Parts: sequence; structure tokens; C-alpha cells
Amino acid sequence: MVAQPVLILGGFLIGEEAYQPMCRWLQERTQQPVDLVSASRFDWLLTSWSFGWARLLDRAARQAQALAERSPTGKITLIGHSSGGVMLRLFLADEPFAGRRYNGKRWADRLYTLGSPHTAVRATPLRQMVDRRYPGAWFADAVHYIAVAGELAPEQGAPLSRRMGPRSYQAIAGRTDLAGDGLVPVPSALLQGAEPITLAGVAHGGAFGERWYGSPAVVEQWWRG
Repeated sequence: MVAQPVLILGGFLIGEEAYQPMCRWLQERTQQPVDLVSASRFDWLLTSWSFGWARLLDRAARQAQALAERSPTGKITLIGHSSGGVMLRLFLADEPFAGRRYNGKRWADRLYTLGSPHTAVRATPLRQMVDRRYPGAWFADAVHYIAVAGELAPEQGAPLSRRMGPRSYQAIAGRTDLAGDGLVPVPSALLQGAEPITLAGVAHGGAFGERWYGSPAVVEQWWRG
């Protein structure tokens, strides 16, 4: 498989510095450019509204086009962590959203989602919209979807995951007795129709456990490039 550039959209309120070890690992492995969509705390707070999503996806579109133009395959790989994975599902679509037509699949032929809450009984209106319009691996004829879920045992993870996990699983899936990464339960993270990967002992983020999706040793487990 020919290596190609990578574009990463992180998760809600997670600082860019958290993704730097992942970026360095991917750059070493692929010998290709690896970019991160810049997103401040203010940017994420605006994502309760469609224009807030558009702010971030506009940046993703500019970076994706620039990377694709430099790519040996003419395509790039997208990686979305948590909320970023749901947003990138919308980014692939060519239907109008907030006055734009992103059609990200013209630049990307692979999408990894890491601990993304794809389905939820109490999803935000925008997340509900994504799953209603583009359920599962909707563009699988053009894009290879890979959905990664973490599975923490009760004794694993940081105190935050043990405290928040059951409450979050109840809000997302309507149950507390599910495996998950300390924030998102496994069934919600494993997008229907995507290549599924479930990793034992992997937390949602650094605050939820030492080993999380962006830890280099964990990236090596889910990366298929």
C-alpha cells in the first residue's frame, strides 16, 4: 500500500499538544505530511451550532486539498478522534451544509474514527443529523472506514473514567453495563459497516487513562497504513 498524507481532526476541548505524539509516529511511519486541524477551546465551544462545525470543516477542506495535491496517490487519510470522527463523516458528503458543499471524499479515501460517539440515545442535534443523513459507512464505495473503540476493564483507567464512564454510557447508549473507553461505549464507537477494531485497555483520552488512542504504542495497534 502506498503511503499518503494524513489529516487529523481532534476531539472536543482537547488541546492540540495531546496529538503531537501521534503526529510524530505517523510521520515516521508514512514519511508523508501529517497535519492537524487547528481548533481552540473557543472553536469547540461554538460547535453547538452549525456555523461552529463549518468553521472547523472549512479549515479541514483547505488542508485536505493542499495535502491531496502533494500526495503520491492523489488522496489522503482522515483521522477523527471523538467528536472529530463524527464531523468528518459529514465532511465526506457532497450535500449542502451551512452553505457549503465539502465533498471530502474527492480528497480522502480512508477515514479512521477513534472513540467517536456515532450513535446515541441523547445525541446533539448535529450528531443526530449526521447519523440520519449518512448512517453507518455511507460512502463505503469510495472511502474505507475504520472505527476504533477502546475497552477498559473496571480496574483500568484513571479515576475520571471510573467516575464518568457509567454516567456517559447511560447518556449515550441508555445502559451502564457496557464496555467502553471511559467516555464512549464500544457499540457507539463501532460504526456499522466500518472495519471494526476494539482495543483492550485503551482509554478515550489522556485524562481517562495512560494508554489512549493517541499513544504511539496504541496507534501502532490500529494503524493500517
